[in-house]
Amino acid sequence: MLSDTARPVIEATLPVVAAHMDEQITPRFYARMFEARPELLDGLFSRANQSNATQQKALAGAIVHFAQHLIDHPNTLPEQVLSRIAHKHTSLGIVEEQYQIVYEHLFAAIVEILGEAVTAEVAAAWTEVYWLMADALIKIEKGLYAQQANDQIWTPWRLVAKEAAGRGSITFRFEPADDTPATAGRPGQFVSVRVTLQDGLRQCRQYSLSEDATSTTSRVFTTKLDEGGEVSPHLHAHIAVGDVIELSNPYGDITLDTTGGPIVLATAGIGCTPSASALQTLAQEASDRQVLVLHAERTEQDWALKEQMRESLAALPNADLTLWLEDTAGAAAELAAREGFMDLRHVELPANAKLYLCGPLPFMKAVRSQAIAAGIPATDIHYEVFGPDLWLAA
Repeated sequence: MLSDTARPVIEATLPVVAAHMDEQITPRFYARMFEARPELLDGLFSRANQSNATQQKALAGAIVHFAQHLIDHPNTLPEQVLSRIAHKHTSLGIVEEQYQIVYEHLFAAIVEILGEAVTAEVAAAWTEVYWLMADALIKIEKGLYAQQANDQIWTPWRLVAKEAAGRGSITFRFEPADDTPATAGRPGQFVSVRVTLQDGLRQCRQYSLSEDATSTTSRVFTTKLDEGGEVSPHLHAHIAVGDVIELSNPYGDITLDTTGGPIVLATAGIGCTPSASALQTLAQEASDRQVLVLHAERTEQDWALKEQMRESLAALPNADLTLWLEDTAGAAAELAAREGFMDLRHVELPANAKLYLCGPLPFMKAVRSQAIAAGIPATDIHYEVFGPDLWLAA
């Protein structure tokens, strides 16, 4: 995909660019861009993710990974990575014109940080890398927008119920607040939520659909209070039944095919939300598929969707649960919880299973490594990330 002119330049400069991208180039890029275009922080970029630098790390990881892929696999693109990014972008309403804004400020930041090392030849080569990535994303995103039941980025939904769901978590149930056609989701997908904070700034966050994923008349998601964030504290403290907020169409490329061979759903904490949705869908379809649910929590009381998941498991004839609790004190005996962190070394995994992961990044990396050691091919392991994708940056 890279031109013969650009390839040797990228091979020679990638180590230097990678070394400076995370800590210097991307922070400078975001500072420049928000200084020139402060409106991008209102309803598009997360202020919380800027303050904790997770967005910078995600962008740096994506660009470096893409460039490395072009060197290592010259005739392909990293399709899974691009798809994951595109689904997040479309849930926020990213459009083609905004890629030029990013290009302008990113390359100005590269020149600022690397100085005279950015010759005309180097600039041209990295420009080629950027637009190969941008053009691939634009193509995917246009296709995703075209699949929706409406042409709106945001539509109004009214909160009809707000229910406690484990310690520190709340389930929010919404119904349409107007007659805009709603897109049906799939188990495992998410919606972006846009709220207006107390200071008047609009902020967004993605939440997995935790129930009724395929419905066009309801949207249900469950959130754990994130003290370091801005959207979940606002939802928990300030959104009441009857209030109307904005939701995106459903997106997300990590979806459950409800037919096929065995599956393993491995989750930790609030990462159980897409798993709960998948289990509910399987139960509604009276699936006889072999399903192994692996879940880890700090305590039983912290398990946000315990009753929903156990109800679905009881309706599935070939489903089993293994639970890990860091603290098993007071846990129900019938749960047979194991103490400590999830460990696949003592779990009998189904043959030819597909593994779906969701939870904190360290958890997913550890379990993925254990699964590969147990014989599950890397191509059969799928993961969902809440917030900026830091997998590539680590």
